[in-house]
Amino acid sequence: MSIRIGILGYGNLGRGIECAIKHNPDMELVGVFTRRDPSSVKILTHTAKVYSADDAEKMKDKIDVMILCGGSATDLPQQTPKYAQWFNVVDSFDTHKKIPEHFAAVDKAAAENGHVGIISVGWDPGMFSLNRMYANAILTNGKDYTFWGKGVSQGHSDAIRRIDGVKDGKQYTIPVEKALESVRNGENPELTTREKHTRECFVVAEKGADLDRIEREIKTMPNYFDEYDTTVHFITEEELKRDHSGIPHGGFVIRTGKTGWNDENSHVIEYSLKLDSNPEFTSSVIIAYARAAYRMNQEGQKGCKTVFDVAPAYLSAMSGEELRKHLL
Repeated sequence: MSIRIGILGYGNLGRGIECAIKHNPDMELVGVFTRRDPSSVKILTHTAKVYSADDAEKMKDKIDVMILCGGSATDLPQQTPKYAQWFNVVDSFDTHKKIPEHFAAVDKAAAENGHVGIISVGWDPGMFSLNRMYANAILTNGKDYTFWGKGVSQGHSDAIRRIDGVKDGKQYTIPVEKALESVRNGENPELTTREKHTRECFVVAEKGADLDRIEREIKTMPNYFDEYDTTVHFITEEELKRDHSGIPHGGFVIRTGKTGWNDENSHVIEYSLKLDSNPEFTSSVIIAYARAAYRMNQEGQKGCKTVFDVAPAYLSAMSGEELRKHLL
C-alpha cells in the first residue's frame, strides 16, 4: 500500500515535494492544500486534487503524512502543532534558536493525538545537523566548522528587495577559500563571521534610483550584511533573469580532531553538498522523513522527533535485508 501524502502550501518547496513523490513509488500524492483559491492553483499530478486549507481536517482519514511547506517565521509555529492534531506531519522549520520551543509545542499536540511529528527537516537543519552529530560522537576531541554556499540566500535576497529603489535582486553567500583550506588542513583556526563568508549581491535598481545610497544601505544592513565583506553589482532585469534565475546552494560541515594518548594523530571529517535547486533537494530529504514518520507511527510511536531520533533504516524504501545486502 502506498503512503498517502498531503502537501500544505504550494510554493517552491511544495512543488519540489510533488516532484519528489514522483520518484518514490511507495508514495502517492492525495492532495495539495492552499490558503489561496483552490481553483487558481494548478498542480502536475493528475490523480491528486487541490483543496482549501480549511478542509484539511476533513481529510484526516485519507492522508498518512501531511507535509507542511510554510515559512518558519510565522507559518510553521502555528501550523505544525495545529496539523499534528489530525496527521503525522513533517516540516522544515529552520529558525535554529527557536527549535526547542517549536519542538515542545509539536510534541504536545502530536503525543496527545497519537501522531508523529518530525520537525526541522532539510539540509541545515537536517542533513548538516546529522553530520555534525556523527562527527562529534566520533571525534570527541575536536572542533566544528560549517560553511554555507556558494548559493542563493532567499532571506537575504528578500532583504535587498525591501530597500527603496530596488526592483529585484539576488544575494549569494560564498565561503572564503582561504578559511576553508585552513580548516581542511587541520589548522583549527579561530574564524570571525567576516573571515568565513563573503556576500555578493546582484541588484536591479528602479529607474533614477540613487545607486550609491542603495549600495550603502545593503552593506550596512544590521544582521544581514554589516558583518561581512559585501560586493554589490548593479545589473539589468534581463541579466538577472538570464544569469540568476536558479536557486542553487550547498555547503560544508567539517570537524577536525585529534586521537592518540598525546593527541599525535589528526583527522578531518567533511560532508559537502552542491545543489542545483535548494528547494528540490530539501523536498527530497523531507520525503524520506515522511516515510519514517509513517513507519514509526505504524509501530505505535508518537510525539515530536528530529533527525537525531530517526534510525536511518526508516528513511529508505528498501527492506532491512536489501539494505544489508546492497549498502552495508
